[in-house]
Amino acid sequence: MAFTEYRIEDLAHRSGATVRTIRAYQDRGLLPRPERRGRANVYDDTHLARLRQITELLERGYTLASIKELLDAWDTGRGLGGVLGLVTEVDGPWSDEQSSRLTRAELSELFGGGYDDEAVSEAVALGVLVPAPDGTGEFVVPSPQELAVAAELHHAGVPLTAVSGHLRELRSRVEHIAARFVDFTNEHVFARYLGHTPSSAEVGEAAELVRKLRPLAQQAVDAELARAMQLLATRNLRDHLHDAVVSGAPGTAVGAGGVGIGVGAGAAVAESRDARVGAATDPPEAPVTAAGHPGTLDAAARPGGAETEWVALPAATVAAVRALVGADRTAAFVAAAAEREVAARTMDRLAEPPPYGERPRGSGERA
Repeated sequence: MAFTEYRIEDLAHRSGATVRTIRAYQDRGLLPRPERRGRANVYDDTHLARLRQITELLERGYTLASIKELLDAWDTGRGLGGVLGLVTEVDGPWSDEQSSRLTRAELSELFGGGYDDEAVSEAVALGVLVPAPDGTGEFVVPSPQELAVAAELHHAGVPLTAVSGHLRELRSRVEHIAARFVDFTNEHVFARYLGHTPSSAEVGEAAELVRKLRPLAQQAVDAELARAMQLLATRNLRDHLHDAVVSGAPGTAVGAGGVGIGVGAGAAVAESRDARVGAATDPPEAPVTAAGHPGTLDAAARPGGAETEWVALPAATVAAVRALVGADRTAAFVAAAAEREVAARTMDRLAEPPPYGERPRGSGERA
């Protein structure tokens, strides 16, 4: 096979490297020495291919020292092709998402009009936006999904500074999760390939394993995030509904826009800081009975016939509950909601793992 021959200036032009860089690579042993013909140095296509390999590895973040090791492996017959295949597998995109491009006008429209230079600069610093290399003033968007999330949060009322701050925090936590996943797979999957220069067959096996394991990290995180969001969002909603039912607004009390509800003592309703609680024998002047009307809450109307205490609730809250379940079920609903909340929080506490160093006592252990 005939090779095209180059002078060093021609090789620099074809490869995109400078003459000084080519000579530096030669001095470090990254590039084979050229053939000497009289007073001229002659390069060929093998030198061009090697320069392109070096450039590709540098763009992937490899140092010249690590590139030297890879190239030495190739030169001694250990197969740089397989190593580069593994490099390509690991360095390739870990998502099927395709990047997109946006003009400044399209970016402004996505975020509701107006162009915030400070927010754009922050997005560029985070890598959410990348200035297009062709000088058009457009932006490359590596993850359109991530940018769409930011836009939706902004439309919902979240300031852009808060969005970028949350992303920074999220990124640090996710990078920690990714590092743990890498450590985990190194320990249990890739340990046999580490600590020595792998053979071509081993490199191929490792690349195939990366290909198979690649989606597992995202699948595991997606599943756990969905589980955690369901748990915490449900708990958050429950807490807010609980507060809306049993807590008065600041300054609310009986006689000042508040309404007394008689609930069973066993319901254990949490009293708010402005609620007034009295014994059943000392009810407010205008209590709301189990039927939802002012009057006296008799024993038959009390939830379960239990002893009652009078708790001041905002009139608006009582009206909302009454509209939801009916006047005759208002008191029973409030009591049931409180009992359910107490039971849920008790279950949450019981489900929490014991402090480090402690363990639950078994049935056969003595206290």
